[in-house]
Amino acid sequence: MRSGGEVQVVDLIKRFGPVVAVHGINLHMPGGEFFSMLGPSGCGKTTTLRMIAGFEQPSGGKILLDGEDMTGTPPHKRHVNTVFQNYALFPHLNVYDNVAFGLRRQRAARGDVHRRVGEALELVQLTGFEKRKPAQLSGGQQQRVALARALVLKPAVLLLDEPLGALDAKLRKQLQIELKALQQQVGITFIYVTHDQEEALTMSDRIAVMSNGRVEQVASPRQVYEEPSTVFVADFLGVSNLMQVTARGADSQGRCRIRLDSFELQAARGDTAVSGETKATIRPERVRLEPQSASGENRLPGMVERWVYLGNAVQLIVRLATGQAIQVLIQNTGDEIPFAQGTPVQVHLPADALRVLTDTGAPSPRANGSEAVPSR
Repeated sequence: MRSGGEVQVVDLIKRFGPVVAVHGINLHMPGGEFFSMLGPSGCGKTTTLRMIAGFEQPSGGKILLDGEDMTGTPPHKRHVNTVFQNYALFPHLNVYDNVAFGLRRQRAARGDVHRRVGEALELVQLTGFEKRKPAQLSGGQQQRVALARALVLKPAVLLLDEPLGALDAKLRKQLQIELKALQQQVGITFIYVTHDQEEALTMSDRIAVMSNGRVEQVASPRQVYEEPSTVFVADFLGVSNLMQVTARGADSQGRCRIRLDSFELQAARGDTAVSGETKATIRPERVRLEPQSASGENRLPGMVERWVYLGNAVQLIVRLATGQAIQVLIQNTGDEIPFAQGTPVQVHLPADALRVLTDTGAPSPRANGSEAVPSR
């Protein structure tokens, strides 16, 4: 495990002519952390990564590496390395020479080069592939070579710009787990850029969710998923049922009293003291469907409108009596699901799963979660 690798960006700004791509963001990434920047295209995540790498110069603010201001330092003098989506391997060099390239530029001794290349290839499970050319490797193997080439130089920080984006879905899932294990093994700071929510949730210690050049929320994967602080985060990360409600402050138990059309509900999460027009959200997997005759708190009638089989789960679109459609996700346990299309039901929105959001800005640019089939 190596020490160091702490990265701080302070009031970081990047302008491209009249366009402000990054709006004065502040981030702190402790040494040894797997930190992801997550957001849609154009949110500023890759521009921020390129400024940390030194490929782009900030229009304002500072970049600190282990407390030292690196803002004006050229890329080759920063103790960081980058793995790109296209891997950027030299096609005419074999695996050994691709990995050794940076060490030879540093004029490392031949014996040192041989030892370190061997260690790096063992780390990414490519021992025995030394003589192969990139064209003789699969996409996953090429990605491992790119990782070995970056890690062999022992950077304090490894920057990864959507490195799994060109791989098929099954291989991406496998390498997500391997990449996190590799980061824990080498113990250096990984800063990972992605638009893939599953990648960020699977691998990260913390995630910065970004939108329009700003940081919406920085927290652990569980926190950003379970406790989104803004409408954008709730809508972008995973699938959310967002509902326009009228809040009426907290009840005697500290839960927010909200009105959804003519139905009174209680929400135990979020800003429970708020009053007035706002939004509430609940994840599809937290919604419960019950027979039409069921009664109790936080229930309202609905009808199953659509049924989508996803393999590991079943997604139901339920039209509430208010007219709004919401998603319900039921895990596939092998049992028959008793809610066929057209079935009238009671929809239970548990208070401890219902969250009040006081930020009511525009949701993410994709389709609203209540109508979208979640990506897998």
